[in-house]
Amino acid sequence: MQLQKMLLGIVASTSVVSLGIAGCTPPELKAEAQTPTSTTQSPATAPTTSPQEYQSSIPYVPTPQPVVDAMLKIANVGKDDIIYDLGSGDGRIPVTAAQRYGARGVGIEIDPELVAQANQNAKAAGVSDRVQFRNSDLFKTDMSEATVVTLYLLTENNIKLRPKLLQELKPGTRIVSHNYGMGDWKPERVEQVDGRTIYLWTVPEREQRGSDQ
Repeated sequence: MQLQKMLLGIVASTSVVSLGIAGCTPPELKAEAQTPTSTTQSPATAPTTSPQEYQSSIPYVPTPQPVVDAMLKIANVGKDDIIYDLGSGDGRIPVTAAQRYGARGVGIEIDPELVAQANQNAKAAGVSDRVQFRNSDLFKTDMSEATVVTLYLLTENNIKLRPKLLQELKPGTRIVSHNYGMGDWKPERVEQVDGRTIYLWTVPEREQRGSDQ
């Protein structure tokens, strides 16, 4: 009799344990089990960057004044010149050219705040009648009236600009770059100023411009 009671007790306790395991799943685990999880992610959208966004993302680094002076000197700037400064920043190159040599200048700058600053600097220097600054994309700007072009851009930008410069600029126009070259277009002069490099090119006659034209 006692053996029967013991066997009945074991069976009963086993059933209780089984019921407990089946019926006491924590609510949070239930929720997880009911919520499907996907391991497939939506493909990332490829970023698109306009030329304006690209240019405006380039940090502004002003050209030191001794380098400005040397750039204008190597270009042999005079009162009859029209200087186009590409990425003109605070306007120091066109302003200096107008002050010292009586030249006219046009600054092309993508950042409207820098354009406003450059115009203020030109006014303060008393040359706003000879210098203007445009909030514009330099890749879309007509530069055909320039006799001197100055720039402080990366080599990749210079190379992209090269066909446009050779197509639009008149023979004899001088191009002066601070620190960066034009790929395989070799400069005719290279100078070092305060640890910086200045390059000079002269736009050739049209029949000599090659495939970049």
